[in-house]
Amino acid sequence: MTGEKTDSRTRAAADLPAWVSAVAAGTELALHIQPGARRSAVLGVHAGRLKVAIQSPPVEGRANGALVEFLAAALKVPRRQIALVAGERSRDKRVELRGVDPDTVARVLAPPDGTE
Repeated sequence: MTGEKTDSRTRAAADLPAWVSAVAAGTELALHIQPGARRSAVLGVHAGRLKVAIQSPPVEGRANGALVEFLAAALKVPRRQIALVAGERSRDKRVELRGVDPDTVARVLAPPDGTE
């Protein structure tokens, strides 16, 4: 056969939304955070990033802590598996989810309106 081989990781990565990336440790998310919201929730997609409302205000890292809590609860993983990779003082953040499957993350955190 002269066909090109495609493993399941390559195929799965092509099907992932722009805000989810498969990395060696698990999954990386590109997020746009809206701190100080009435409640924490996934709102949709903003400029290729998953837009997440966080109830805590952006004071002394409280919104970052609340973001980690929100993701841990939504994905049913311990907080220690979630690490802020970039954007500590920005609304645009990158978060690494160690040992978490990218397909699961995309399914669980999918925006309510189904946009990617």
